[in-house]
Amino acid sequence: MDHVVYVDSKAGELGKILSGKKTMIIRGAAGRKLPYGRVNHEDMLYLIENDGSGLIQARAKVKSVINSEKMTTEESVSLVEKNQGQLELTSKQFKRWAGKRYLVLIKITDAKAIEPFLIDKSDYGNMDDWLPVGEIENVKIKG
Repeated sequence: MDHVVYVDSKAGELGKILSGKKTMIIRGAAGRKLPYGRVNHEDMLYLIENDGSGLIQARAKVKSVINSEKMTTEESVSLVEKNQGQLELTSKQFKRWAGKRYLVLIKITDAKAIEPFLIDKSDYGNMDDWLPVGEIENVKIKG
């Protein structure tokens, strides 16, 4: 399964991933929302910055996934703190994710820049920061 994943441009997430400093992506919510339970080992993540450019610029492979059970605020903060070395979160990002009842921690490998391309988002009305696209070729806009 291929996924389009928005990364935080202000926090320089893409650069951290491509340099190898950041090896884990986090998502979280009060309930079990995407990508909870939908990401698996060997899935491919296509990375796009949340800067409005709309360009997929890199990809990475999923090495492992942790879908947390329902947690207290303390348990959630502790899990984020424990993985901060791989997450490389800014203080603003830490505040955003730590404390969520459900967290998804995705360990990534083989991150590399690719020839940038646009995707057709018309099938994704509710623009989230995580789009399970199935096959990337199906949403890739041919230049």
